[in-house]
Amino acid sequence: MVFHPQPEPGQATPWAFPAPERGQLSNGLTVLRCHRPGQQVIAVEICLDAPLDAEPEGLDGVATIMARAFSEGTDKLSAEDFTAELERCGATLDAHADHPGVRLSLEVPASRLPKALGLLADALRAPAFPDNEVERLVNNRLDEIPHELANPARRAAMALSAQLFPADSRMSRPRQGSQETVERIDAASVRAFYEAHIRPATATAVVVGDFTGVDLDQALTESLGAWTGSAAQPRPVPPVTADDTGRVVIVDRPGAVQTQLLLGRVGPDRHDRVWPAQVLGTYCLGGTLTSRLDRVLREEKGYTYGVRSFGQVLRSAPDGTGLSLLAISGSVDTPNTGPALEDLWAVLRTLAAEGLTEAERDVAVQNLVGVAPLKYETAAAVAGTLADQVEQYLPDDFQARLYERLADTGTVEATAAVVSAFPADRLVTVLVGDASEITEPVKALGLGEVTVIPA
Repeated sequence: MVFHPQPEPGQATPWAFPAPERGQLSNGLTVLRCHRPGQQVIAVEICLDAPLDAEPEGLDGVATIMARAFSEGTDKLSAEDFTAELERCGATLDAHADHPGVRLSLEVPASRLPKALGLLADALRAPAFPDNEVERLVNNRLDEIPHELANPARRAAMALSAQLFPADSRMSRPRQGSQETVERIDAASVRAFYEAHIRPATATAVVVGDFTGVDLDQALTESLGAWTGSAAQPRPVPPVTADDTGRVVIVDRPGAVQTQLLLGRVGPDRHDRVWPAQVLGTYCLGGTLTSRLDRVLREEKGYTYGVRSFGQVLRSAPDGTGLSLLAISGSVDTPNTGPALEDLWAVLRTLAAEGLTEAERDVAVQNLVGVAPLKYETAAAVAGTLADQVEQYLPDDFQARLYERLADTGTVEATAAVVSAFPADRLVTVLVGDASEITEPVKALGLGEVTVIPA
């Protein structure tokens, strides 16, 4: 048989991320619009300046309950009627709260956009927040908490946040509140939080899709433009400190047949010039099935189905300061917890000593830059990224420039960034598993002080 040479990858071509048009309605609402021909399902993202650190003391989770209650009726429609009207539009409306603020997400066929925008505007302008519906949402949230605590990955994330950040920092506590705080939430506290923080002057609407045949200016003016409120200034972003001294915390789960791993620390956000190189290096370390971590822990040793490394922005500020979570996550079978951690640290130390290869860098660039046109096929994907940029105080062309910078990042720069992001001696390691089985093998690795806490 004659084997032809394996094709070599060509030069990755940076993809032109859609450029939005920025404007403002008379009520102070900022609007980013992006015409995407052929996208007949229009996506709308509303960014509200109601961050988690604005929640009153002892009411963690009130932002989440408020976000969920936006679709529970208005001054014109009951909860059932509001849902029925959305369905008649063929629209979906979701909402969630996170550290940067509250986000509402609407998707609707272009032909029904004016009607759906009217419903969205009514939800923002005059939400009913009825006592019985808020009580139901609170009870639903309370039902979710035991399931989250039983989920090893979620439990590990909670433990890592509690370890990294001081107890008085909102980032140290569950984003959607604990049982103790959620139980205190009622309709009055939801209304108070809404009155204190929700207004058009500090909000941004992102609209993406095919606007052919749609008078978007009129639709926005007659819907979101009718929303009124005070001209309060955006809240200052408080500084956050973190402690990433190398140590191990074992969340004891007796009888567990697997150990959930989560190693993390804090790092710079997307304003930092190192971000593109950090993205590239982190991808080489654990971004895909062919990454270093998977090659060793999955392919060579068979400890796991997969281990991933990632960077996730937690909160940014207008002055360019902010922080992200840099983490490595995965799960291994209980008997191999010690060996798996030993090999994971060996990967990190080898990376620091020898660096990335040109081949690793080239594959990562091809995958990250080459996948962009597929990643942003839908209007919702574009709108979501533009909304992220708004929440993180980034320029509108940030994503477009990011692909250019990824393509220009060299192997040495990517190596320096990932080694700095994941130093072997500055990682907080959280293990959710059977402490009686894994404590001694982990102590023997010398990764720092080992503490066992109950699940």
